Amino acid sequence: MLASKRILLIIGGGIAAFKSLDLIRRLRERGAQVTPVLTKAGAEFVTPLSVSALAGQKVFRDLFDLTDESEMGHIELSRSADLIVVAPATADLMAKMVGGHADDLASTLLLATDTPVLIAPAMNVRMWEHRATRRNRATLDADGIMSVGPNEGDMACGDYGPGRMAEPLEIVAAIEAALVDGPMKGKRVLVTSGPTHEPIDPVRYIANRSSGAQGTALARALSALGAEVVFVTGPADVPPPEGVQVVRVQTAQQMLEAVQAAMPVDAAIFAAAVADWRVAKESTSKMKKTKGGLPKLDFAENPDILATVSQLQKHRPRLVVGFAAETDDVVENATVKRKRKGCDWIVANDVSAGTGIMGGIENDITLISEEGVEDWPRMAKDQVAARLAERIAKALT
Repeated sequence: MLASKRILLIIGGGIAAFKSLDLIRRLRERGAQVTPVLTKAGAEFVTPLSVSALAGQKVFRDLFDLTDESEMGHIELSRSADLIVVAPATADLMAKMVGGHADDLASTLLLATDTPVLIAPAMNVRMWEHRATRRNRATLDADGIMSVGPNEGDMACGDYGPGRMAEPLEIVAAIEAALVDGPMKGKRVLVTSGPTHEPIDPVRYIANRSSGAQGTALARALSALGAEVVFVTGPADVPPPEGVQVVRVQTAQQMLEAVQAAMPVDAAIFAAAVADWRVAKESTSKMKKTKGGLPKLDFAENPDILATVSQLQKHRPRLVVGFAAETDDVVENATVKRKRKGCDWIVANDVSAGTGIMGGIENDITLISEEGVEDWPRMAKDQVAARLAERIAKALT
């Protein structure tokens, strides 16, 4: 898929720059040509020699290098690639992209190009969560800049949280997806997946049996068709797909906030099994079993994410797809749900005991839309995802 593809790789100045060396190796294994651009800060973490040796190409570093300008001007360098990848994309580089700065070779290339750009953000968790970075990320999303990561985990500084650069193979998958010339190319799609966990106290929570397998398969299928996928997932059993923007959440409220932050999108597919209720007041201490009887739990209704997005007056996706897991009167209940929520399609399935659907590897769905009711044969969840992704692609063309 990457054979003879030309990748312009901009290496920013962060500790994650060491991963760029493995990224170069992985890309070249797949036949890609990698032209490296090393920022001044990036050279503090990896050497030009190591980058050049792995890329098999000269490393470009200086905006005002007369030899480079005579052989290939920076304008041509930025436009001769099939894709520009920024890894790591530091907070500084992201801010420069938003502000249209051009004070070094990397920022000038990014400003002077009409080539698609993919960034792999990497920074301290506090920097990632700062309001300025959030604003910049939203602006880059709106400008059509693709992204992969960041992941959550331990930081070199000792902190823990989101901000780790995506792993090289995740970035490779995102590059492959970005270069796919499929029917969903240029489309931005939101997929929710997995269960939510609604805390009762620090050790207990309300959840359900959703594995996240169907949502994950659907995100993967849409990405394979060329879509830019924002994947908002609860604590699922299955790992998220590679090559998509992963946003991890725990609760329904967090999922709603992540969905709202991802807007606007061309399509939104709500495959997550969101808990309908939460405990009204979470205990800050573990609740103890006492002889005085059972604890009393007061419940509150969770936000209705599907209805919220379906009924948006501004930035409503062109296609909104909900899922309905039912145990009785599946088609009737799902049909009522579609009308009540205001979504375009409902994917209904029977999750009664004995079906093996919830948490299993197969699904048996009915697609309900304005046009009517369509029963699909039972098949593997990957097959359901591929077929549904093709229908979504057709609906958006």
